[in-house]
Amino acid sequence: MEVNNGDGVGNSNMSRKVIDEEKSTVVIPETAHQISSDSWFQVGFVLTTGINSAYVLGYSGTIMVPLGWTPGIIGLIIATAISLYANSLVAKLHEFGGRRHIRYRDLAGFIYGRKAYSITWALQYVNLFMINTGYIILAGSALKAFYVLFSDDEVMKLPYFIAISGFVCALFGISIPHLSALRLWLGVSTVLSLIYIVVAFVLSVKDGIEAPARDYNIPGTTTSKIFTTIGASANLVFAFNTGMLPEIQATIKQPVVSNMMKALYFQFTAGVLPMYAVTFIGYWAYGSSTSTYLLSSVNGPVWVKGLANISAFLQTVIALHIFASPMYEYLDTKFGIKGSPLAIRNLSFRIGVRGGYLTINTLVAALLPFLGDFMSLTGAISTFPLTFILANHMYLKAKHNKLTSLQKLWHWLNVCFFGLMSIAALVSALRLIAVDSKTYSVFADL
Repeated sequence: MEVNNGDGVGNSNMSRKVIDEEKSTVVIPETAHQISSDSWFQVGFVLTTGINSAYVLGYSGTIMVPLGWTPGIIGLIIATAISLYANSLVAKLHEFGGRRHIRYRDLAGFIYGRKAYSITWALQYVNLFMINTGYIILAGSALKAFYVLFSDDEVMKLPYFIAISGFVCALFGISIPHLSALRLWLGVSTVLSLIYIVVAFVLSVKDGIEAPARDYNIPGTTTSKIFTTIGASANLVFAFNTGMLPEIQATIKQPVVSNMMKALYFQFTAGVLPMYAVTFIGYWAYGSSTSTYLLSSVNGPVWVKGLANISAFLQTVIALHIFASPMYEYLDTKFGIKGSPLAIRNLSFRIGVRGGYLTINTLVAALLPFLGDFMSLTGAISTFPLTFILANHMYLKAKHNKLTSLQKLWHWLNVCFFGLMSIAALVSALRLIAVDSKTYSVFADL
């Protein structure tokens, strides 16, 4: 069980070992970040910040357009239910085996061994890297949309705005030492989310009422429809899952399991409503012509659209920090970055290391700014395996003796089904990226 010292840092992780099937060991280090310090309500807002980030402005185009009305609505509802279920499995294993597992890889390593520890960390790193890259693309797109509202020249291209966004994200990441320190910023994020969601909702309703009949047919050839449908399925699970639930749960106060369940219920009830609203209304208003960034489709006063775009940009900067925090925690712990965030050594480390990490994200974002494709690829290679395949199999292995035959069958069906979905989504995402790469050059101005 984790305990806090005066700095809020857990001590019981020190030199903890996980033993694999070959009896080799991996040392689980003490964390340099705060744990057990946040209420379930604050953690609920962390989760909701992720689910209602500016990514929601893309779901009308990346989920509803490829799926259409009936599959899109049913798909979102099912994705909500299975995501809550899968996340609850991971949350209930947080204190499995008489100890607290504050990292996803720690839990996998404890259950399976050293190899699983390394594979899980690799999958999670890819997942978070892709999400962070997508956030920088999104921030750049929002900033460009703001720019074109007030200027009709073509001097500033999307890669320039992506570079600016990466720089601002780095400044914020350097300023906020750890996830728990977001406290006030979570409130700011909520206000910013409400601004762009309400603006997108109201202007979409206005356009939908005034517009002629829309075309809701799924665009493309039969072959392309198959691949885009599979890609949209990956986007469905991407919308609800963080791939870092144990890291978020590590910040919550005791009792950690029941408090985390409260936070998850908050996320998957009140938290999903704004996302549902803007996704469905956007598709209703513009049909199959809905863009992958909804604020590019709406019509209305320039200052209102400008406010919404700037809000989307700023909220993205805050949300990115959540998904970068496991990498920050790993680096801070590895190099012993503790104590005052303003200490010269600590500040210099954050400037160099966090700044360098986000520079790589920014370069990849500028090279391949295909937001929808990144969502599909992230869902395929990491969200499916981490959130659904691994969660079900870990629970199956951990609770093996306590499960009925029917329950075991259910978890195995989940493992197999999502394994097949992951493979299909990966093929679809790679095809989409290949097609877009032929259509657009690197550093494309989309």
